[in-house]
Amino acid sequence: MIAPQEDRISEALTQPVYSIVAPVFNEEETLPHFYARIVQVMKTLDEPFELILINDGSRDRSYKVMQQLHDQDSRVRIIDFSRNFGHQIAISAGLDYAQGKAVVVIDSDLQDPPEVILDLIARWKDGAEVVYAQRASRVGETRFKLVTASLFYQLIDRITSVHIPRNVGDFRLMDRAVVLSLIQMREHHRFMRGLSAWVGFRQEAVLYHRHERYAGSTKYPLKKMISFSLDAITSFSHLPLQLATTFGFVLAGISLLGILVAIFLRLITGAIVGQASTLILVLFLGGVQLIFLGIIGEYLGRIYDEVRARPLYIVHHTLGFTKKELIEERKP
Repeated sequence: MIAPQEDRISEALTQPVYSIVAPVFNEEETLPHFYARIVQVMKTLDEPFELILINDGSRDRSYKVMQQLHDQDSRVRIIDFSRNFGHQIAISAGLDYAQGKAVVVIDSDLQDPPEVILDLIARWKDGAEVVYAQRASRVGETRFKLVTASLFYQLIDRITSVHIPRNVGDFRLMDRAVVLSLIQMREHHRFMRGLSAWVGFRQEAVLYHRHERYAGSTKYPLKKMISFSLDAITSFSHLPLQLATTFGFVLAGISLLGILVAIFLRLITGAIVGQASTLILVLFLGGVQLIFLGIIGEYLGRIYDEVRARPLYIVHHTLGFTKKELIEERKP
């Protein structure tokens, strides 16, 4: 059984006060427990809510489980992507479709405890417009991931003008005004926690203890983490491009100094620098040029993606949404 009998709802939904947005990728084992805990938490508020599950190209039975949840509870709404578009895009789709006055973004793997949602809502009712859940501890994560995450946040804090809180993921509550600002941003390489910081508004933190995954394995291997970091850096900083110019001036200065030293040695001592030194210097400069060409290429590729103006995602099916609520009808 997926949920208790009393949680089954068949009547039409009223306008939700809260929208819970949860991306799903291969979470068939976790989904029933995630749903049950969400319902248990939201029941204490006695206010209407919707649970929006975004199927991001799952290859297991996740979509079937989501359909079962929708069949027994009309508050469960489903966005089924035509393929895997990525976690950040899935969050964006959830924001596009969300109807609530407050929107909570949470992963469906139960690492972020649904019970913390009550603390986020309490802060929102006190006037905060963005309430982000800040990790006081991260159980079950490797030493490597903890160190690299710390280094990433230190780096992003130094090279960007936007303050992005450390030890903060995508788990947060956003007021309707914040969501309306975010859905206007249609860039393809998205770093949602950075965008939610960039829009401003009154932002507050709630500390919590992050849990281990309930089941399955991480959906963020090293390759995806590197790609995610590149998206964050290129979205909020021009420093890599500026480094190319700075390094160019430094190398030019060193080269000029080297020329003066070589002339001096040639005139005074008659010393002749061998070809090996010249070859090493040429290879070094060639390597530096290729590195910075790669950096420029990263930015250029992102510009190309934006110029093509393809949609962020393609929806295969939706369940639980009326025609008026579909994003094509709601976009300005």
